[in-house]
Amino acid sequence: MSAPIRLLSGFFTVGGWTLISRIMGFARDIMIAAFLGSGPVAEAFLIAFSLPNMFRRFFAEGAFNMAFIPMFAKKLESDDGAGEFARDALSGLAAVLIVLTVLAQLFMPWLVLAMASGFARDDRFALAVTFGRIAFPYILFISLAALISGALNAMGKFWVAAAAPVALNVLFVSAMLLGDLLGWNIGQTLIWTVPVAGIAQLWLVWAAARREGLRLWPRRPRLTPELRRLAVIAAPAALAGGVVQVNLLVGRQVASFFDGAIAWLNYADRLYQLPLGVVGIAIGVVLLPDLSRKLRAGDDTGGRDAANRAAEFSLALTLPAAAALIAIPGPLVSTLFQRGAFSPHDASMTANALAIYGLGLPAFVLQKVLQPLYFAREDTRRPFHFALAAMLINAVLAIGLMGNIGFLASAIGTSAAGWVMVVLLWRGARNMGDAAKMDRRLRRALPRILLSAAIMGGGLWLLAAVLHPWLATPGLRYLALALLVAGGITVYAAAALLSGAFRPSQLKRALRRG
Repeated sequence: MSAPIRLLSGFFTVGGWTLISRIMGFARDIMIAAFLGSGPVAEAFLIAFSLPNMFRRFFAEGAFNMAFIPMFAKKLESDDGAGEFARDALSGLAAVLIVLTVLAQLFMPWLVLAMASGFARDDRFALAVTFGRIAFPYILFISLAALISGALNAMGKFWVAAAAPVALNVLFVSAMLLGDLLGWNIGQTLIWTVPVAGIAQLWLVWAAARREGLRLWPRRPRLTPELRRLAVIAAPAALAGGVVQVNLLVGRQVASFFDGAIAWLNYADRLYQLPLGVVGIAIGVVLLPDLSRKLRAGDDTGGRDAANRAAEFSLALTLPAAAALIAIPGPLVSTLFQRGAFSPHDASMTANALAIYGLGLPAFVLQKVLQPLYFAREDTRRPFHFALAAMLINAVLAIGLMGNIGFLASAIGTSAAGWVMVVLLWRGARNMGDAAKMDRRLRRALPRILLSAAIMGGGLWLLAAVLHPWLATPGLRYLALALLVAGGITVYAAAALLSGAFRPSQLKRALRRG
């Protein structure tokens, strides 16, 4: 049996490594923007790279892992053949993914049209098909890596699984630097880096699992009773994951009809994914196995404390981040991306999308807190039904508004659907007993955190107006952005302490408990 999960320590471990990965992702996207801008090669690459990532979320990080982790965690808790179960799951997943990869090579033109039918009218289509065939095998490597990462997380071994994504961005940045030095085609360099990065990530987590005693060599797939149960539990989650991917497809379809819009949305997505990745992914990765093991042991009080502290921790970091994205999207985008082929017009369009995504950021993170309440109980059906409702809202808004406001309709649909999903998850959790209820500490802290974030957002807006001349000067804009960040953190920390949103004594106790 593995050691108990230390919740806060796990949050910081996963969040820290995710922060490093996202910073490297910024470096990657800044370089892509500088080399390719929002032109056809950039858009073809982004669509091609999104294809294996879309299916990865559907098969591995979505349906499969949401069903696999609770079952694996419970087998760990009862010392009931967890290693053999993981090996069978890995072998079955690998077989499915190999078939999927072969089919994708054959049907790649139709997959590209499903992602971006607006490409059919220009040269982006052929390029995206070629790039897609090169990138798609990434799904095999990264999905197996995601399953092994889930097993490591359930064992309380978070750091390697959290560190593995750093390899992807390190390889991208290194490949572009080398390609620029040697005069390689940057688009070709990027796309061939994708499968190489998948192999590197799989090797890292496989080696870590082996050190922990998990020898996950693939073998001939066999349909055991545990895998049948895994499939039954995963099926509704797969459908829910499919609904989420339909939301993404709707957004990309809308954007594909506006030149440059896919790139603008991608760069905006990169900025709001920083807090979402650092906070939301850390919460989701650590909370699900912890809740599963506590519920297995009948510890409802511990489960309630874990869920409430996850919500408090995530909102304390997410609400100020959302306020910053809404208050100063222009300075953020222009300072980070506006150079080389990325024009002031590109920066303006990206900033507009970023502000809209900022409105939805707290919802995206809260989903990571609420969904484990269902998945830890092996309840994947209700999240699927909720996701269907959110999908309908997204489609109606994105398609219905595109004629009036263009590509921004995609961002509006995404953010609105996120809040609909949160409301439905919250209402649905009311019959789950004490583990799903807000405790007194969270009810007290939430309005104070919200007030502190609002004060910070107002302060950032005023400070950005004062620093506008510096922000518009290439040699001074980095210093101006640093002053904005430092000023925002200072205002938020002061407001939170004065309002009582944070209590130093509580933080000290949490750190001692890990």
